[in-house]
Amino acid sequence: MSECEVCGASIPGEPILVQIGGAKMWVCPKCAKLGTEIKKPPGARVPGAKPKVSSKKPQTSRPRDVFDLMVGDIVDDFNVEIREARMAKGWTQKDLALEIKEKENLIKKIETGFIPEDQVLKKIEKVLEIQLIESVDGNMKTSGTSAMTTTLGDVIRIKKQGR
Repeated sequence: MSECEVCGASIPGEPILVQIGGAKMWVCPKCAKLGTEIKKPPGARVPGAKPKVSSKKPQTSRPRDVFDLMVGDIVDDFNVEIREARMAKGWTQKDLALEIKEKENLIKKIETGFIPEDQVLKKIEKVLEIQLIESVDGNMKTSGTSAMTTTLGDVIRIKKQGR
C-alpha cells in the first residue's frame, strides 16, 4: 500500500499520477482533483506496488541508496545532536571514530549533515547514548498540543481559495 504524496493518506488501490504545478506526484483519488492526471509512462513503477518478476530475463539490481536501508526516520538536526553528545563526553571527532570503528573523515561529514548508513547511525546512537532514528509505525507522534501537520494538499487548497 502506498501513501498519497499530497495528503499523506494511505491509498487503498493504485495511486494516480498527476501533475500539480510543475511536479509529478502519485496521489489518492481525492487529491487527483488538485492537478492534471498524467498517463502512466510505460514501465513506470507505482509506489507501493510489488515489482513484477520476469522469468525470461534476469533482473538487474539498481544501486542501493541510504534511504532504502533505513528502518525509520532520522531525527531533525541529527548532526547537531551527534556533535553536542560527542562534546558532552569530551570526545574529539577522532575519539568517536575510534569508538565506532569508522574513519574520522566520516564523522566530520556526518556532523556537517551527511546522512550515513543505518548501521553507522545505530553505532553512534549506542556509544553516545542518544536516539537518532524514530521508528515509523504509522502512528503520529505528538510534539506539543496537536498532532496535525500541514500537508502539500493544504497549501494547494489555501492557494486556490486565495485566487
